[in-house]
Amino acid sequence: MAQLNHTWAQSFILAGFSASGTLRPLAFLGTLCIYLLTLAGNLFIIVLVRADAGLSTPMYFFIGVLSFLELWYVSATVPTLLHTWLRGRSAVSAAACFLQLYVFHSLGMTECHLLGVMALDRYLAICRPLHYHALMSRKVRCWLAGATWVAGFSAALVPAGLTATLPFCLREVAHYFCDLAPLMRLACVDTGWHARVHITVIGMINACNLVLILGLYGGILRAVLKLPSALSRAKAFSTCFSHMTVVALFFGSAFVVYMGPPGRRSEGTDKHIALVYTLFTPFFNPIIYSLRNKEVKEAVRSVTQRIRALLKGH
Repeated sequence: MAQLNHTWAQSFILAGFSASGTLRPLAFLGTLCIYLLTLAGNLFIIVLVRADAGLSTPMYFFIGVLSFLELWYVSATVPTLLHTWLRGRSAVSAAACFLQLYVFHSLGMTECHLLGVMALDRYLAICRPLHYHALMSRKVRCWLAGATWVAGFSAALVPAGLTATLPFCLREVAHYFCDLAPLMRLACVDTGWHARVHITVIGMINACNLVLILGLYGGILRAVLKLPSALSRAKAFSTCFSHMTVVALFFGSAFVVYMGPPGRRSEGTDKHIALVYTLFTPFFNPIIYSLRNKEVKEAVRSVTQRIRALLKGH
């Protein structure tokens, strides 16, 4: 592994994945297809929410914000994955590496807060239906969405800033993007204190939002079980199913990767787990939110009919 003096690194090398020459083009094409489909799926959700009046509700407003976030989230890491598939080990400047680290964790923490806000939205819709639209007015929705971004980008300054100040003796990152644990393994000094700070900051944010989500869904469950008919209970649960699936995918992978000291996992394990939350979760989110959703399907039909009418008019 390439070594440096006990000083601040000027550049790093992203190792990417080990694969034979014949597999690399296939892996590149597969990743590129998933990336393009992810961009198309999330853009589709954003356009649909904006174009159809039937989706102008607080729930779909937040789904649109989540899709917008996913566009940036997947684009923060997948281009470097594509580059390593195409070129193999890739050099990246220290400034670009730390910027990627900061942006990636900012977007991740923003999504964590946003999932909590989306759970609050479902709680108010089901448990406070008479006051729901007053409580979730357009002004409140915009304020909550903005607050998630400010909170996410502020909190990420701590782990990214601490990592950027470390002196590095090694420069080959056993990953396809710059992340906390692979970078900390390259440091010349003991990073135990840094790891504890990272776990505290990321862990507290994840844990608090998860506890909030579970508490809100506990209230939703109690309210739904009191509904008189099985049909009304099924309808109420169906509006929460998509969100609960996304929450399980997001928090499951986050706790596996970031809630333990980096030294406990073998080098290179992180990049395999990272594929779940950097590539596959953003890919599946538009599918999860549209596949079982009658309102989305109706909106697609409505927008399609309007497009056809416009084309016929010309």
